Amino acid sequence: MIRTQIQLTERQSSALKRFAADEGVSMASLVRLAVDRLLAERGSTGGAERRRRALAVVGRFRSGLGDLAEEHDRHLADLAAGERAG
Repeated sequence: MIRTQIQLTERQSSALKRFAADEGVSMASLVRLAVDRLLAERGSTGGAERRRRALAVVGRFRSGLGDLAEEHDRHLADLAAGERAG
């Protein structure tokens, strides 16, 4: 393991200490867990891979609306109004 220092606010430190005590683990263990979750959430894919994936779906779906590119704001407003009414 590599030893490192971090700075927490008083609120973060107090809450983390309480959580660690409740769970019966160290604060360091909770910090490592949080870092692991953050890294997993972001995934191991970099920006280039995310862009490639996003571009791969372009044009694969159809809205059925011929004027969606020009009237997207109106269509979104219509959807929002429908959600409020329904």
